Amino acid sequence: MARIFLKTHDHIFASRPLTTAGKYTSYNYQDILFSPSTDHWKQGRIIYLNEVFSTKRLDSSEYIRVQETHDFVSNLYASSGDPIMLKEHVLRMILCLISRTVLGRNYFSESKDEKGTLTFEETQEMLEEFSVLNAALNLGDWIPWIGFMDLQGYVKRMKVLCKRFDRFYKHVFDEHRDRMKDETEGFVARDVVDVLLKLAEDRNLEVKLNSDAVKGLTQDLIVGAADSTITTIKWAMSELIKQPHLIKKATEELDRVIGKERWGE
Repeated sequence: MARIFLKTHDHIFASRPLTTAGKYTSYNYQDILFSPSTDHWKQGRIIYLNEVFSTKRLDSSEYIRVQETHDFVSNLYASSGDPIMLKEHVLRMILCLISRTVLGRNYFSESKDEKGTLTFEETQEMLEEFSVLNAALNLGDWIPWIGFMDLQGYVKRMKVLCKRFDRFYKHVFDEHRDRMKDETEGFVARDVVDVLLKLAEDRNLEVKLNSDAVKGLTQDLIVGAADSTITTIKWAMSELIKQPHLIKKATEELDRVIGKERWGE
């Protein structure tokens, strides 16, 4: 039975069902997370592999990871002796890191004073809403003929969330497109959004990347990075709490690999 499902008919069962969440929060399945197994999904995986997670790309952004990790540890040290909500510190570090790597600069700020940015509180609220809506059991997905009534109100919330993300992406992409116009032939991609926008103009792509596809692929990186990293670190910290002797070993390893001068005293 396993061979039939996983090998013989793998191309049938490897796909995902089309859900309301995928339609409204992932730009009509134009991402990787909710896209069914189509040519778009396969091409998106190749783009991620070659342009996002390649050794060259990861090496070029190493300094960002070092800087943000240093700031993260420094902030924790500054709060020494006080109760610490680790999730908030981790989320702030991840958002800064992923924003600089994917979007080119930090678009998440402490206040609303800076134009075109989201505050950490707004971003956290949007990410949590995304997780809730994509995990919710929407009756319209299981009983299609009552879907139009939106009895639970999930579709309305999905549309509102999509508009909030849209406003943010519009500002980010407009800044990148302006730089592309200014530099014309001398343009060099500095971040993932630059790469995606450049690929969107490539007529040789097997599947054309439209504006929604660029938004969907960008959103997967932001949402995926925040969710998976926080979960992993929470697991790691729970293990350290249960086994205090591991904290000493972890500290010694950090001192050995990175050096005390990079972390501060």
